[in-house]
Amino acid sequence: MRKRLIRRLSLLLIPPLGFLIIRFLYITNRKRWHIKGELPDTPVVVAFWHAELLLAPFIYKRVAPGRRVDVMISEHFDGELIARTMRFFDIGAIRGSSSRGAAKALIQAIRKIKVGGTDVAITPDGPKGPRHTLSDGIVAIARKSGAPVVIFNYRPSKYKQAKSWDRFLIPMPFGTIDFFCSEPIYISDMEPEEAKTLICERMLEHAI
Repeated sequence: MRKRLIRRLSLLLIPPLGFLIIRFLYITNRKRWHIKGELPDTPVVVAFWHAELLLAPFIYKRVAPGRRVDVMISEHFDGELIARTMRFFDIGAIRGSSSRGAAKALIQAIRKIKVGGTDVAITPDGPKGPRHTLSDGIVAIARKSGAPVVIFNYRPSKYKQAKSWDRFLIPMPFGTIDFFCSEPIYISDMEPEEAKTLICERMLEHAI
């Protein structure tokens, strides 16, 4: 009973508070943008490391104003907190991950792209790692939907890293943040392992 009450309060309080903190960290830093190319008019698969989840919504809003994106989020309780926080950014959720509800989430993501015309975002090393290691999901979604992959990174000049498996990246106020967005990467004609290697290499170029 006590655990249920704590969870209910957490779901009520943490998402709006988290949104305000994230906005504060973004607003109080100088920004430098490194955007390669333009997004196509057709949907894309957005990829960023789990550790870089915090400020990824601001990159998307910068490079894709007015577009719709749904992010793949685990079905665990932590995932529910993240999903509710993302609503404040007007970002939807596809619930499921490599450890739970994977097939359902993959089918839903491909349908969102092909039928709904919606961008899909994924942290390919989430929800439990290993850190900076790609699961098969991102390659499957991109190859089956035909959508290109676009990679997001950010590098703060002042930051802390959590002691979690992903070394979650937390920028500190009053520094400078470099934001990166790759050009669209088309992998439909690649073999799965070749595509995984390419995406991983590109995602690591600006990772901390």
